[in-house]
Amino acid sequence: MSERNNTLSTNDATILVVDDTPQNLKLMDVILSQAGYQVVRAGSAAEAYKALATSLPDLILLDVVMPDTDGYSVCLELKSRPETSGIPIIFLSGLSEPTDKVKGFSAGGADYVTKPIRPPEVLARIAAHVQNARQMKQARSALDAFGQATVAVRAADGKLVWQTPLARRLLNDYFANPEHVAPEELTAWIAAALAARHDGREPQALLIADGARRLLASFHDQTGDDEWLVVLREENDASAVESLIAAFRLTQREAEVLYWVVQGKTSKDIGDILGSSPRTVNKHLEHVFEKLGVETRTAAANLAMGKMRGG
Repeated sequence: MSERNNTLSTNDATILVVDDTPQNLKLMDVILSQAGYQVVRAGSAAEAYKALATSLPDLILLDVVMPDTDGYSVCLELKSRPETSGIPIIFLSGLSEPTDKVKGFSAGGADYVTKPIRPPEVLARIAAHVQNARQMKQARSALDAFGQATVAVRAADGKLVWQTPLARRLLNDYFANPEHVAPEELTAWIAAALAARHDGREPQALLIADGARRLLASFHDQTGDDEWLVVLREENDASAVESLIAAFRLTQREAEVLYWVVQGKTSKDIGDILGSSPRTVNKHLEHVFEKLGVETRTAAANLAMGKMRGG
């Protein structure tokens, strides 16, 4: 199979061009149309919002200086909306100072091209960003289809770049979470996990308990310069016990005892919970220690916790 067949085609993409200068709109329309793109033109931010309400493009070319608002504000607004947050935005501007470019990237822009434009360069940048966006969209669709609870978080400010429907439900269930910002517990854990990675340590999973339910969060991959893919998984007492049985070949009762050891319960507490005597609990623990190859409750709990957290 050729390399061309392994890449996603971009020549059927739709590009929204936003510029208040008619000549610029006409020029970009000609350049993009000749390259095979479908072009939608907007002479103002208001026209752009109206066009986006009708259909979503694959990429947006956005002028910075416009009469009704500036491109940075438009970019910030679009990145705050779930339906448009994943659309790459390239700024086209006559403003060429480094501070202007930094402002564009800080607003969420994927790229910044200064005028006068060089068509081959602009087309190359568009093709690269469209292909990356489509690959990311395919990955998200696959996660949605398989019911994965996955969320992409920007570490710098805790912004939820995107989330699957199941992830949104879990975040709302456990945190009454705002639509666009990750909960403080999650952002604090991400900061600690990134510090661990920087020090060459494997970050621990996040465990949030809510009665008999638990939410586990673990790193999956980095999707951007400062964006991290986090996988969420919900567990209850029964599923945790089942995972211990499978991991260590324990009996049902041994797994139950080990589970409550992980929760910090004493032998007397466990006996009360399971309707057994402390002596019987300790006998089960002896079998657990033998199967896990450990000698203490702490060592057994650490091993079990790793399995319960997906380790």
